[in-house]
Amino acid sequence: MGGGSPCASCKLLRRRCTKDCIFAPFFPADDPHKFAIVHKVFGASNVSKMLQELPAQQRGDAVSSLVYEANARMRDPVYGCVGAISFLQNQVSQLQMQLAVAQAEILCIQMQHRDDGAAHQLDAAADHHPLLDQQQQQQMVVDAADAAASFLVQNGGGGGGPAAQLISGYGSPAAGGGGGHGVVHYAAAQEHLKRESLWT
Repeated sequence: MGGGSPCASCKLLRRRCTKDCIFAPFFPADDPHKFAIVHKVFGASNVSKMLQELPAQQRGDAVSSLVYEANARMRDPVYGCVGAISFLQNQVSQLQMQLAVAQAEILCIQMQHRDDGAAHQLDAAADHHPLLDQQQQQQMVVDAADAAASFLVQNGGGGGGPAAQLISGYGSPAAGGGGGHGVVHYAAAQEHLKRESLWT
């Protein structure tokens, strides 16, 4: 080119490389394989026409694309770069499928943990029910004892009578009547009330 060494294109085509050679900026003499493969696949005249139709700022990208397509066509004469694109698309599809499977497994694990947590909460609530039942029974005994004491007072059996003492001892939690024997104490108090009513 202009008195220097010819470019790879002019050297391969065995012609004089002029100053305005369209191939010189893109096919240097130290890389003859680059132009050789493009010339073999597309032809030097076709490449020259293509570059002349493009603006100068786009010619470099066009040459890079031609070199890539030429190499792909040499590797796969049937599909060329389309085969490479299809291969990459298949890889993307496989990776998307693997990602979907992994996300489904994560969702299943999260749902299993939620179910285990809900079952644990139900078990904990079931464990608290006996305590609530026992407290309700204790309150029933206290209420029954208070009602019986009021009955005795209204019917002249209040004060320090044996029935009143029995009920106050059985019904008061401080006197030990609010324990696990509250129902038994309540039954005994009812029986004593019946006897008091018969005596009076």
